Amino acid sequence: MSSSSGQTQFRYTQTPSKVLHLRNLPWECTEEELVELCKPFGKIVNTKCNVGANRNQAFVEFLDQNQAISMVSYYASSSEPAQVRGKTVYIQYSNRQEIVNNKSCGDVAGNVLLVTIEGVEAGDVSIDVIHLVFSAFGFVHKIATFEKAAGFQALIQFTDAETASSARNALDGRSIPRYLLPEHVGSCHLRISFSAHTDLNIKFQSHRSRDYTNPYLPVNPSAIEGTVQFPLGPDGKKKEPESNVLLASIENMQYAVTVDVLHTVFSAFGTVQKIAIFEKNGGIQALVQYPDVTIAAVAKEALEGHCIYDGGYCKLHLSYSRHTDLSVKVYIH
Repeated sequence: MSSSSGQTQFRYTQTPSKVLHLRNLPWECTEEELVELCKPFGKIVNTKCNVGANRNQAFVEFLDQNQAISMVSYYASSSEPAQVRGKTVYIQYSNRQEIVNNKSCGDVAGNVLLVTIEGVEAGDVSIDVIHLVFSAFGFVHKIATFEKAAGFQALIQFTDAETASSARNALDGRSIPRYLLPEHVGSCHLRISFSAHTDLNIKFQSHRSRDYTNPYLPVNPSAIEGTVQFPLGPDGKKKEPESNVLLASIENMQYAVTVDVLHTVFSAFGTVQKIAIFEKNGGIQALVQYPDVTIAAVAKEALEGHCIYDGGYCKLHLSYSRHTDLSVKVYIH
């Protein structure tokens, strides 16, 4: 037991402080779990979670120093170590006398969240899935996604800090539901902090960025990066002049079909540059523009007769359009 007595001496040789430094926490440790561990010893006035390069350290500030001393003393002499989720937590006095500001980087509540999606490539989680997950908490104004050294990240703008906080509290450390992810993705944890931004500047609708408050924002083909994910379709089936623009007629409209829905369906085959939806002969039709004929041909072959919703609802019939470049500067809703 010499190592534990070494640990004990190490603790006692420090200057006591009402702030304790905790190490070896689970990296997704929450503030609630810290409070649960420490509250038997006194009143906690401040915490700082997920610090350090591995996000496995934390600081806890008690109301007074004697409470911190009692916690250190208890675990120094206890045969049971302090534990969170089965991991032994090492406790020592901090060299600071107070947690100066719990609201340091990423913790000042704002209306924009910075979300890091761990364990995925940029193409694995679509902007529509991100929108679906976060709009459960309130109206999402804008989303911008990008790749950084930290991984695939998204900025998500809500109406106010209260809504953003409720989304953060519910989702931080959680995973996106499996059924919304491609099969090859094992898990994707969400790491969520507050961004200093208050209003995102979205110039174009693309599958990198969306402004849900402005459906008439232009679609920028060059802003939409996509790759053909499927091999080329069967050749030599030129029954009609091929085109890079498909005309989709939608039958059995049990549910509303929006530009976003169509974008999700058609972008499985490659970059969708523009979409126009209109009513014709009492039904809904849409024009969907791809960069070239090859992608359009693959999409047409795959989606002809396909129902967007289970149960035979919103069935697609596809033909080639005479258009090659839609004049729409906007998503037409």
